[in-house]
Amino acid sequence: MHAPDPEQLDLWPAGAPEWSRLIGVFDLETTGVDVVHDRIVTAHVGLLDADGGAVRAESWLADPGVEIPEGATAVHGITTDAARAAGRPAGEVVAEVVGALHGMFAAGIPVVAYNAPFDFSMLKYEALRHGVDPILAPSPVIDPLIVDKRYDRYRRGKRTLSVVAEHYAVTLTGAHEAAADAVAAGRVAQALAERYADWLPGTAIELHTRQIGWAREQADSLADYFVRIGRLDADVDGSWPIR
Repeated sequence: MHAPDPEQLDLWPAGAPEWSRLIGVFDLETTGVDVVHDRIVTAHVGLLDADGGAVRAESWLADPGVEIPEGATAVHGITTDAARAAGRPAGEVVAEVVGALHGMFAAGIPVVAYNAPFDFSMLKYEALRHGVDPILAPSPVIDPLIVDKRYDRYRRGKRTLSVVAEHYAVTLTGAHEAAADAVAAGRVAQALAERYADWLPGTAIELHTRQIGWAREQADSLADYFVRIGRLDADVDGSWPIR
């Protein structure tokens, strides 16, 4: 992807952080939640302008090379037969997704990914599986899940994308479809930027660095909670934005 048009940077309110003026978005739908062993089924990488409109968008359907479990199909709607019939070879898809993200980062565009360690870790292991040079240190990344927990930590209820999007009045139509989820996450990030403009770092690099610490703190807090309720076998990993 090419560098942004400088004129687009003048469209966002002056009080919002610089990083929120033009953002990349990234999401995967997969065969499961094991980032090491599961596979990518669909992917989306896009670019949103200051109003949350899609400036560019690329979506992929992959043949993961394995059966897609019924539980995963129930989430994202892609069956094994559909992926085999219409999906492209997984290695080609992974290489193109990696390339699209590299283009964003090279242009200095922050990439929004909701629960970033899942998507970036899944992509890393898929790249290694298919002989593609992986992205080992994605930056700058904006994770609305981490930011929302930081600034509204005592809000009750789930923090799934659909719930958080509703909380910030962001429309999410077609949840668990890669493009819909990616765009909604980007718009949530922009809503957070506007609501917490007085407290958020002004640059994506600084926010990226802050999120590393916030993610670790949130993981430690969750681990303490599990100890209190007797779940001593719970494995909580605070690594961010990739594991």
